[in-house]
This record gives sequence, C-alpha cells and structure tokens, in this order.
Amino acid sequence: MLATFGFATMLVFLGLIMWKKMSVLTALVLTPVAFGLLAGFTPKELGEFALAGIRQVAPTGILLMFAVLYFATMLDAGLFDPVIALIIRSVHGDPLKVIVGTAVLTMIVHLDGDGTATFMIVLSAFLPVYKELKINPLVLSCIVALSVGPMHLVPWSGTSARAMSTLQSDATHIFNPNIPAILGGIGWVLLVAYWLGKKERKRLGIIHFRYSHHENLTDRQQQLRRPRLIWVNALFTALLILTLMSGWIPAPVLFVVASMVALLINYPRLADQQAVVKSHAANIFLVSSMIFTAGIFSGILTGSKMIEEMANSLVRLIPEQHANFLPVLTALTSVPASIIFTPDAYYFGVVPILSETATQFGIDPLEIGRAALLGQMTVGFPISPLVASTYLLIGMAEVDLAEHQRFTFKWALGTTFVMTIVALLTGSIHL
Repeated sequence: MLATFGFATMLVFLGLIMWKKMSVLTALVLTPVAFGLLAGFTPKELGEFALAGIRQVAPTGILLMFAVLYFATMLDAGLFDPVIALIIRSVHGDPLKVIVGTAVLTMIVHLDGDGTATFMIVLSAFLPVYKELKINPLVLSCIVALSVGPMHLVPWSGTSARAMSTLQSDATHIFNPNIPAILGGIGWVLLVAYWLGKKERKRLGIIHFRYSHHENLTDRQQQLRRPRLIWVNALFTALLILTLMSGWIPAPVLFVVASMVALLINYPRLADQQAVVKSHAANIFLVSSMIFTAGIFSGILTGSKMIEEMANSLVRLIPEQHANFLPVLTALTSVPASIIFTPDAYYFGVVPILSETATQFGIDPLEIGRAALLGQMTVGFPISPLVASTYLLIGMAEVDLAEHQRFTFKWALGTTFVMTIVALLTGSIHL
C-alpha cells in the first residue's frame, strides 16, 4: 500500500512540475504532505519526518549558498577577465582558435557552477567575435552547451547539490570519484571543438580584426572590478579547490569562511559588501531554498517508508542476475530522462527510487548518484526544453531551439558515453 502512495506522490509531483501547475518549491513540500496524510500518517509524524530530512540536507544547503556567493564575488571582482582577454587576443581571427578558446573559457568560467552566469559571460564575450568572423552561431551554442556539461558536476553546482542531498552524501563521495570521468569529458569536448573549428576554418579562412572585452563591460561591472587583486584571488581560489578535494575541512564550513574572506579582501567597505550580496541574493535564495524543500520531500518519503516499499516493488521486477548493470543503465537512461524530466523532477523523483533499489541488491547507492550525473548533465542540461537556462543560451546565441538540439545532440551523447566508459574504468561505477 505504501508503495502505491509513494508512486502516486512521484507521479503527481512530476506532473505538477512538467505541466507547470506548481513551482518546484511548492510541489516539493505539498505533494508528500498530501499523500502522507492520505496514507494515514499524523501531522506530527510528517513534521518529524520533514525535520529529519531538513537536518540531512542542511550541510548541502549551506555549501550551495556560500559557494554561489564565493564565485559570484570572484566574477564581480574580475578573476576571469584576464583569461577572457587573453583568449580573445590569442585567436587572431582564426575560427579554429576561436572555437577551442570558447570551450576553454566556458569551462573556466563554469567553475562557479552557475549555468546562467556562464552563458551570459561567455556569450557576451564571444558573440561579437563569431559575428565578425561569420562563424556558424550553432557552433557557438553547441560548444558552450557541451563545455558546461562535464564542469556542471562540480559539487557546488545546483545539480550535484541535488544528488548529494538526495543521497545524503557529500562532495568527497560524489564528486571526487567522478574526477577522472570529468577529465575524460573535458578531453572529448576539446576534441569536438577542434573538429568543428577545423571545419569552420576550411570554410571561412582566417580574418584579422580587433575586439576588446574590457570595453564591452558595463559601468557597474567596471566599478566592481579589482584588477590589482587578480593573483590574490586566483591563488586563493586554487587553494580553496585543493582543500575541498582533499577533504581536510568540511565543505560547508570551508565555503562559509572562504566567501567571507573573499568579500573582505575585495570589498573592504561595508557598503560594497552589501551591494555584492544584494545583487546575488535572489539566486542564492532560490538554489538554497530548493535544497531545504527537497529535504522535506525526501524526509517524508524516507521516514514513511514509501521509498523503501517502492524499491522493494522494483526489486521484484528486476532479475537478480542483471542487477549489477543498474549503475550503467542509470548513466545511459539518464540521457532520455534528462530531456523528459527537469533536474528537480529527476533527482528528487527518480534517483531516490533507483538508489534504494540498488541498496536492496547490495550495490552502493552512491554509484547511482554518480551515474545519474553523467548523462543528466552532459545531455539534458545543455539541450532540454525544460531547463530555463537553455532558452538564455539559444536567445543570446540567436539560434533556434530545434536546430540547436539537432546540431548538439550527437556530440552531447558522445560526452556521456566517454564519461561513462572512464567512470567504469576508474571504478566510479561498476558492472
């Protein structure tokens, strides 16, 4: 009976999200509460389940809040400006260099884990270059989309945060084992950029022109820039990432301290600190509130045993001799799932069932989380019509969604295959 209520909760939640009847935040809270009451649980019991779920995801929520603030501060301070200027100066009107440079810049900028910010920065910098050289704009949207895929697995991105909160884990267990797969994905994207660049160079030739990134910054952006602190910020960020990967300090604590130090170093005046925080407050609130409401969703489903019963029903359907294929199947099926489901629907609605099913077969549920990221972020995130930032990408690149999807899909699918193979070879997931 609980399995029936669980599946009903998932289906209603997915339907509300996909048909835009409720916001993600509202659906994450009200759907499990409604079905929990129908299943016979008291409000007090549901409250305790929800509170337990919030406690589980609190470290992830704190990590996400302050990681977004940290990288937003670094973007405002102009940490990536020299890289942008260097790449643009280095391309010399060569389409091959322009396209490879686009990939490199996108990967560097996307260290902030925010797809929207990455699209705005990279497209603003490179769109005039593509127009001047008459490079196919579909190449621009494709390369930017491909480049964010592997990098979106950083632990402070909204997607990885969803995976970590769903599985009640941390960056050490989700992100670190996937590093070789991420590097494999980066290598694949650079090869694709080189291939497309060769084709555009053959078609267009090399054109010499002058373009300045700094001249295209707004007055507000120029006021916030701290060019004298570039090396300080770069060294501090490198130290932060190394410390994160080492696991010496809990990631949430690390980012809380780092974001405060970054604000103080770059903007010692209180008014400037308040202005920076205020300018990014809406984004910080949206991503962090999503994590805490997801904690309520998973807390109620877990505490009520709905997840466990749903997994038991799936276990009965899967032949035991095929159970070891579950992580690989998760990686591959996450590709079509990423187009059908929003990231919220997938990670909060599908992944919990798959992970609990894996547990029933004696498979590490963390492998399901790692596998889910491989396809969901490399294909779904760049081309799915259900991801809001996709429309920002195609709008700024001035391309049609359908054309972008047709042009990008095969290359994005290649990223998934490469990363899945590397993950298998390095033990991030197993057969």
